[in-house]
Amino acid sequence: MRETWYFLDSGRRTPAYNMALDEALLNWHRRGEIPPTLRFYTWQPSTLSVGYFQKVKGNIDLDGVSRHRLGLVRRLTGGRAVFHDAELTYSVVVSENHPDMPRTVVEAYRFISRGLLEGFRLLGLNASFAIPDKQLKKETSSAICFDQPSWYELVVDGKKAAGSAQTRQLGIILQHGSIPIDLDEEKLFDLFVYPNEAVKKRVQNRFSSKAVAINRLREQPATLEEVKRAFKAGFEKELNLKLKPYKLTEEQEIEVHQIAEKRYSHDSWTFRR
Repeated sequence: MRETWYFLDSGRRTPAYNMALDEALLNWHRRGEIPPTLRFYTWQPSTLSVGYFQKVKGNIDLDGVSRHRLGLVRRLTGGRAVFHDAELTYSVVVSENHPDMPRTVVEAYRFISRGLLEGFRLLGLNASFAIPDKQLKKETSSAICFDQPSWYELVVDGKKAAGSAQTRQLGIILQHGSIPIDLDEEKLFDLFVYPNEAVKKRVQNRFSSKAVAINRLREQPATLEEVKRAFKAGFEKELNLKLKPYKLTEEQEIEVHQIAEKRYSHDSWTFRR
């Protein structure tokens, strides 16, 4: 029998709203107000999100962010910076005590990411889970998330095709991630600090061999709506779910905007490290 989760497609939202809604979903699930939830969203404007523990100074080129008129926000989750542009972003909130949820962080990644794996396959792409080489990972110093896959992230033809991050708070898991549909590498590499142009070019060349977007793998480009349908079906199939469409109440919208204003809209949060 399939379990019913909420499904929320919140559309294009500001960086502060996007991060505030993910935090709110975590809070509501912890308080028992909503069941486990899958959310899809995109960004307005395109945004660079930095990990909870990541330093902005010395890593992020703020002039580049400003020049390209991008948003900048700090996530509640760890990991390295992600450029959210032509992509589908997903988030999942679920209890650590869910009967199907593995106890370890790595295996919980694998469980949730099964939905992503099937989504890629429904788009006709032969995706697989990454089992990274530990030594290679140690040698990677880039501030860019897609420079190197982590355990059970998705790769196609040996290249990272989706990046995810996870946090756990008071027994609730929040996992969210980026599924690039198209990728503007020139813009991406304007957003980070490098010692010189030679290093920048070397890192960019390496990146091109390690990361890929959906439409570089398909003969027929996929639309955002097609990608949404594939990954929604992927989660339903692999996690044995019935996804029930959900719309926020007026009170919930107010709470999200309060969180956005209190935390994610402020430089004191964004530049805390």
